[in-house]
Amino acid sequence: MSQGRGDSQAAALLAVLDLEERDTDVFVGKTPSTERQRIFGGQVAGQALVAAGRTVPADRGVHSLHAYFLRPGDPFAEIRYAVDRIRDGRSFTTRRVVAWQERKGEEVAIFALTADFHAGESAVAEHSAPMPVVPAPEDALGTADVVARHGDKAAWMQAMGNVVEQRFLQDPFSAPPKSPPHTETRTWFRVSGNLGEDPAVHAAALTFVSDLTLLSAGFARLGGGWPDFAGASLDHAVWFHQPVRADDWLLYETDSPAASAGRALCFGKIWSADGTHVATVAQEGLIRPAEG
Repeated sequence: MSQGRGDSQAAALLAVLDLEERDTDVFVGKTPSTERQRIFGGQVAGQALVAAGRTVPADRGVHSLHAYFLRPGDPFAEIRYAVDRIRDGRSFTTRRVVAWQERKGEEVAIFALTADFHAGESAVAEHSAPMPVVPAPEDALGTADVVARHGDKAAWMQAMGNVVEQRFLQDPFSAPPKSPPHTETRTWFRVSGNLGEDPAVHAAALTFVSDLTLLSAGFARLGGGWPDFAGASLDHAVWFHQPVRADDWLLYETDSPAASAGRALCFGKIWSADGTHVATVAQEGLIRPAEG
């Protein structure tokens, strides 16, 4: 891997994931400068996973996390992550994390996560979903291409594009309506730069990125794109099947099997470029008409 590719961007993400230990099992994270009115959900999920992992033996890797977004996060206030050590077993370690922020002088919970870590063992059953045949990331639309096509309405993508490289297999702003059996959407992504060798960092980075584009699967059958709808994540889950490098190209396939009452359930599968199925993601979110 090239050491020069976007290392400053990787450093920016590493800084976001490098929490301050304020007290025993209490960690504090900050949000990078942003024009957003609320914190990107993947940031809080990634930081919460880091907080949980700081209290777990290094030889136990995360195999799943389940989380709820409780309130919008204030990007101008620090986030305090309180870790509860709810299980330390022979094979599994479980942590619960609640993220808190101050609102008008009162501490309120904005996010809650439960993560489970496994020592690993020999597999009895071993199988995975095959990666679909798709164009290489070099042959797909980059963020700069999308911004050039759509101007101001896509300009907000630039900030995230500095940290996470994305390659779109279809234009995210003008997708045609999808219909069964082909309702899936596929996107390549990787963190810009080199994240180093710590598996916990790569798991947290993958968690960070897994919140990108997932909820858009909920309106894929309607056609159109991101400016036409407003959404908010309600919950989020990730299952880690294999070791992952979030700074190498990963293919993200998303789909939504059900939507009703303003909510959409969305699933995602993530493969490394060599075809290894490394993670599965699930999320339910609100989808509403765009304001204005």
